[in-house]
Amino acid sequence: MMLGGAFSIFMALCLSCLLILIAWKRTSKGGKLPPGPTPIPFLGNFLQVRTDATFQSFQKLQKKYGSVFTVYFGPRPVVVLCGHEAVKEALVDQADDFSGRGEMPTLEKNFQGYGLALSNGERWKILRRFSLTVLRNFGMGKRSIEERIQEEAGYLLEELHKVKGAPIDPTLYLSRTVSNVICSVVFGKRFDYQDQRFQSLMRMINESFVEMSKPWAQLYDMYWKVMQYFPGRHNYLYNLIEDLKDFIASRVKINEASFDPSNPRDFIDCFLIKMHQDKSDPHTEFNLKNLVLTTLNLFFAGTETVSSTLRYGFLLLLKYPEVEAKIHEEINQVIGTHRTPRVDDRAKMPYTDAVIHEIQRLTDIVPLGVPHNVTRDTHFRGYLLPKGTDVYPLFGSVLKDPKYFRYPDAFYPQHFLDEQGRFKKNDAFVVFSSGKRICVGEALARMELFLYFTSILQRFSLRSLVPPADIDIAHKISGFGNIPPVYELCFMAR
Repeated sequence: MMLGGAFSIFMALCLSCLLILIAWKRTSKGGKLPPGPTPIPFLGNFLQVRTDATFQSFQKLQKKYGSVFTVYFGPRPVVVLCGHEAVKEALVDQADDFSGRGEMPTLEKNFQGYGLALSNGERWKILRRFSLTVLRNFGMGKRSIEERIQEEAGYLLEELHKVKGAPIDPTLYLSRTVSNVICSVVFGKRFDYQDQRFQSLMRMINESFVEMSKPWAQLYDMYWKVMQYFPGRHNYLYNLIEDLKDFIASRVKINEASFDPSNPRDFIDCFLIKMHQDKSDPHTEFNLKNLVLTTLNLFFAGTETVSSTLRYGFLLLLKYPEVEAKIHEEINQVIGTHRTPRVDDRAKMPYTDAVIHEIQRLTDIVPLGVPHNVTRDTHFRGYLLPKGTDVYPLFGSVLKDPKYFRYPDAFYPQHFLDEQGRFKKNDAFVVFSSGKRICVGEALARMELFLYFTSILQRFSLRSLVPPADIDIAHKISGFGNIPPVYELCFMAR
């Protein structure tokens, strides 16, 4: 008994010393981090941040600690920003300070700091500037890309007509058509919907997004320094992304075999031109790694986010058929039944535009946001964040900020309509992120969502296999992404 008591005292002293050490390290960098729950040695705030409900855990902590607080992912401190004001103050008002990309251990082994999405410093600035220029030159936000989307929507409509109203899972249909739009930009071609390799790629992209959004991914982000040495799901995700990288590398080789610097056909060709121009510069960022990984960033993001939003959108319209009916009415009034929908129709279709915005707001594909990092010692709201501190701007909390959305958890298109029924912008609509790291494909995604929704609903009515009251639109947010549920519906020709 005496030995047991002595051992308990010894362990308590050790634990106390470790807690003191953590508290000392928390401030010894010259920083003063925001308050938060007390971390446990090694485990951090594992008890307060559930890996199967990270977003909800942060919401709970927000009620106790306010809109800015610190949690520990294992031994690593992370500052969490909640609500529109806090996120805007950081990403917009202090944009340069918060422009770094934070740690994403689940992907680090694949990317190693290369590519547009996960790079930092000059590499990120160079790749972002180049990518925006090329996307604009290939018509992003202009009529040429609009015509590509219209053409691709036409192929999708043909496929849906072939089904003749039979129940289908829309996942593969939507991912193939949306992906072909970005494929036409980065690869200079579209793929046939029946192409087995293309279908396999769509499944790998969807599976990768699902894997990144599972609880194990959050667990790995917390304890990757230990878990990287053990078998587990992180190895499966790694292999999926390596297969996608191999596909991109094979497309680069195809381009190289028929490369003409005077006639660039796509994003890859434009990058190859810069590689040839800078081949004598050993420090150039225009190298094969950045080419493959930046192309993968564009290919992945241009496929998954828009197709997932469309899938969620159709589910919401099945749940609320009166909303679909109003969209049909507006389409009939503005576009009619024969003319192809155009982007400039959006200005005359405020209700449809509001519905699409509300779908994006409520479904919130990346609720936790991609982590940021402060690029230098940064004063923020009375705290001092040391250079290198990771920051999570909780975009899901912005999109459901009750100060800006009357019914934050409900599907309510009127959030984006004024009293006269005209479309109304909302500053808290941040589905494409905000600040320096705002999505480079925002203009393309906006065009796609409008043209696909109007093209499909011009030709089809949606029919649910169950009564609308029985449709469950609740989604469980855990890790990186918000995954649409699997469901079937019927596209009935109008």
